[in-house]
Amino acid sequence: MSNLFKFAKEQKIFDVAGIKLGGQPGQLPTVLIGSIFHKGHKIVKDPVKGVFDRRRAEHLINLQDEYSDRTGNPCMVDVVGETVEALDRYIDFVASVTDSPILVNGVDPSVRVEASRHAVEVGLKNRVIYNSLNFRCTQEELQAIREMGLEAAIVQAFNPRDPTPKGMLRIITDLLERTERYGVSKPLVLTPVLDIPSIGLTAAGLRLIKEDLGIPAGCPPIGVVGRWRGRSEYCPSAIDSCRGAAAALVQSMGADFIIYGSLSKAPRIFPACALIDAMITYYARFQGVRPLTRSHPIYKVF
Repeated sequence: MSNLFKFAKEQKIFDVAGIKLGGQPGQLPTVLIGSIFHKGHKIVKDPVKGVFDRRRAEHLINLQDEYSDRTGNPCMVDVVGETVEALDRYIDFVASVTDSPILVNGVDPSVRVEASRHAVEVGLKNRVIYNSLNFRCTQEELQAIREMGLEAAIVQAFNPRDPTPKGMLRIITDLLERTERYGVSKPLVLTPVLDIPSIGLTAAGLRLIKEDLGIPAGCPPIGVVGRWRGRSEYCPSAIDSCRGAAAALVQSMGADFIIYGSLSKAPRIFPACALIDAMITYYARFQGVRPLTRSHPIYKVF
């Protein structure tokens, strides 16, 4: 069992290119992951060849880095591509602009695998997080990951037959046994978000997985809020506060990382998450838990 902010089970901490994830709530700040070159991203001119507005892309990457420095919340970049050619170009560019870890996110396994192979060949193996593995992953995909020597991967807890927290735990336990055999020693568990109401299940699943397995877990609760069709009648001017509320829920349940969507949201997401982290950490001190870094938001916010 766990109390409000401390898990009874020992919590693992993974280090990916100097960014630490996991631990007890209050030890480490939430890692925030912004996406770039995703489908529909206006900076992309040709999604097949990977032609994009380099000036605007650099600005967005630097924007996330700036707010990460301001708040103390570490960051990563989720790099999305539709083809191997495009994703290779995107990865090279992002790596030249920031030192942040890179999530290699292709539209299908073949794109992800080949782009990850390119990243390894150009010396980025320690900065690559494979995004992602789920219940459909094949032995060929896992074998490629082992051959490349990749240790970190997003592993999805999506269970199509049972979307409840127990269903998430059941499928992720089986999947982690498979992925570990192929060298994935730093799995970052992602609990699924199907729609806005399901964020409650997402948060509960995340908490259950950390209680039972003690490994870093997170989710993407922000994107669906922006697609809320009823918000124009319910809260036409409160979209950012609603995004902050979604983040607060999952952070209070122990989220180690949040994939928040387009990098352009960084100025609105980072301050909100930093404030939540600071409040959680302040309370965690009464549970005997102390921050593990002097750059924690509690020292920057207060």
